[in-house]
Amino acid sequence: MNEANSKNEQAMATAARELFLLGQKTVEARAVLAALQKELSEANTQLVDSQQVEQLIEANQQLVLAILLAQSDAEKPQRSAEEHQRYLEMRDTNEQLVRAVLSAQHLQASAEHSLTQQQNILTLVAHELRNPLTPISMIAGRLVRVPKEELPRMQALIEGQVQHMSRLVDDLLDVSRASTGKLRLDRRIVDMVQIIQDAITVCSPVMAARHLHFTAELPEEALAVNGDPVRLTQILGNLLGNAAKYTQASGTVTLSVTGEDNLLQMSIADNGIGISAKALPFIFEPFVQDLHAVDFNRAGLGIGLTVVRELVEAHGGTVIGMSDGDGKGSTFIVTLPLAV
Repeated sequence: MNEANSKNEQAMATAARELFLLGQKTVEARAVLAALQKELSEANTQLVDSQQVEQLIEANQQLVLAILLAQSDAEKPQRSAEEHQRYLEMRDTNEQLVRAVLSAQHLQASAEHSLTQQQNILTLVAHELRNPLTPISMIAGRLVRVPKEELPRMQALIEGQVQHMSRLVDDLLDVSRASTGKLRLDRRIVDMVQIIQDAITVCSPVMAARHLHFTAELPEEALAVNGDPVRLTQILGNLLGNAAKYTQASGTVTLSVTGEDNLLQMSIADNGIGISAKALPFIFEPFVQDLHAVDFNRAGLGIGLTVVRELVEAHGGTVIGMSDGDGKGSTFIVTLPLAV
């Protein structure tokens, strides 16, 4: 009996010693993992795909296994089942740690990018809204000394700058309303040919001032559309205005309109500066401007086409932009359903 009790006590003592050693190994391994976290965060910035993430996780798991094996009891060639289970738990924890570090870095990079983008947008908006204020302020300071015959010209300059500011603010509000689902249309059956003629009347002075050759091909019959006449005019005004803005003097702008198969199609084409292949997929996104377009004409916020897209889609239609590249002109095609 005494001999049996003695063997049991020795076995318990051995088991206790092994558990104690295993606890030490676990603590030491966790300390090593904590020290590796900083190195992981630096290495993670170089990861470009999920395969590299898995490779890093596997490398860390092998490191944990190596630490445990190096610290294992020399007299114990095989790990116990309990130790193996502890290793599996540590491996899972290590994988979660790696993924958490990657996710945190990705979120931080996204937040920094969004903040930078917002700051750039606010700077752009402030700059564009400030530009019209400069001539208005100068004219206001000279009004008391301006001869009477100069007053009509000064008044026209002020009105032009105020209209420019109003268009900028209206476009900003439209983008905001569209993004929050608050864009509303005052729909009724209208003759789209008349709407197009009104838009041409508004844009003709700009075309003439830039000495552009403008032609319009309109059908003789009426084209009924269930839409908001103000917004429909705005769509054409923005597209024709862009064509005039980004076409060199003496260039050509063409508007062609067709109606068939219960669809109205309006095409606005120019031989202006065109759109680069890099910018073309994003031209309808807010605050996106082609670099060579900014160099050609620095006016605008890059939201005119965004407003066009939102208004066209609100009418149940589509709009696409096409260009063969820099200096090769551009074409925008708007398709709207005709009222049956």
